[in-house]
Amino acid sequence: MVPTLQQVREARTRIAPFAIRTPLVRIDVEGHDVWLKLENLQPIGAFKIRGAASAMTAAPRDALARGVYTASAGNMAQGVAYCARAMGVPCTVIVPDRAAAAKVDAIERLGASVMKVSFDEWWQTMVDRCHPSQTGFFVHPFEDSLVMAGNGTIALEISEDLPGVDYVFAPWGGGGLSCGIAAALRELRPDARVVPIEVDVAAPLTASYAAGRATEIVPSPNFVDGMSGKSVFPRMWEAANALLDRPRAVSVAQIADALRYLVSRAHIVPEGAGAAPFAAARSALGDSRVAPGVSTPKIVCVVSGGNIDHARLVSILRGELP
Repeated sequence: MVPTLQQVREARTRIAPFAIRTPLVRIDVEGHDVWLKLENLQPIGAFKIRGAASAMTAAPRDALARGVYTASAGNMAQGVAYCARAMGVPCTVIVPDRAAAAKVDAIERLGASVMKVSFDEWWQTMVDRCHPSQTGFFVHPFEDSLVMAGNGTIALEISEDLPGVDYVFAPWGGGGLSCGIAAALRELRPDARVVPIEVDVAAPLTASYAAGRATEIVPSPNFVDGMSGKSVFPRMWEAANALLDRPRAVSVAQIADALRYLVSRAHIVPEGAGAAPFAAARSALGDSRVAPGVSTPKIVCVVSGGNIDHARLVSILRGELP
């Protein structure tokens, strides 16, 4: 299931009409070099356009004839809807009933039909890789080699822009982002480590590492809606074990503080999941376990998206926790 470097390179060619090459910018954090990979600048405001475009452009045209659909809390939905509109095929998105309003509005603006279901029904759609009401081509949001190959194109850009990268911190939702990056980076820069980041009140990967197997949890509701799943899919657990460093979990308060920092000092507006890697990097600086023997490790934080409700953003900037 994990893509090869060649498959990632092929994906870069396929997704070129849809996704942009995002900038990698340096931000000084207490004298340390931290770099931000600004996926919030993608046409849909999130990295998910890479995986969506990779999967859909690789599919046979007749497979798309009855339309496409996905199960997504927002960003993958926008990626699939954006590509479907460009390709001239109908799109349906299955979202949990607690999906952020800003993301649902964006999906509808892109011309997709939105089907709201309970969280459990939404989750089961990803487990089953289908929904009984739909007949189109299903694009899985993370557990798919083509989707991960699209995400892995981020690693190509990082390795070209920062050849000496030591760490890449990326949010863990389903695992398609961090595993896609790591699959490419292990061949491009084997010494670099990809660290999956979770929010501590909804951290199934952290729980799985503690248990030594894919584990289900009961996530607590929080504003970091892009990375608050209830379990690690078995095949993603296998990929994480093979490719990733141990996960780091940060608190909701740390993520909110990181978001305020990025808005006020770097003039970058991330969503919660997009700010989480930076929160983890700030926490990790000075930790002897991070790049032992390297005085100033080069850490890249993937700002995975910037689709945040305005009301939530205002609340966070006021110092509150929505």
